[in-house]
Amino acid sequence: MPANLFDCYVAIEVASAQMLEAAQSKDWGEVMRHEGACAILIEQLRQLGKNAQMSPTQRREKSRIMQQILRNDAQVRLLTEPWVAELDRLLRPAASGALH
Repeated sequence: MPANLFDCYVAIEVASAQMLEAAQSKDWGEVMRHEGACAILIEQLRQLGKNAQMSPTQRREKSRIMQQILRNDAQVRLLTEPWVAELDRLLRPAASGALH
């Protein structure tokens, strides 16, 4: 667990970059693993954020980090949409066949 609130933001940035690298490599298992790590870190962020404060410098860096996380997330979404559509296509016939 990150030691403080700022470290948690940094850890999320690292995990989101790793998720993007995995998506670029089409390693969907790794994408899901890093997505799970991000979810855990976000929950830790919520817990740490209740009582933590950051310096003005850390707040500026937090803003940069958040922008990078959003850029990474947008790129991951673009890369995973075809995979999700293909997965949906593969699962749809099985699901519709089970209903008949």
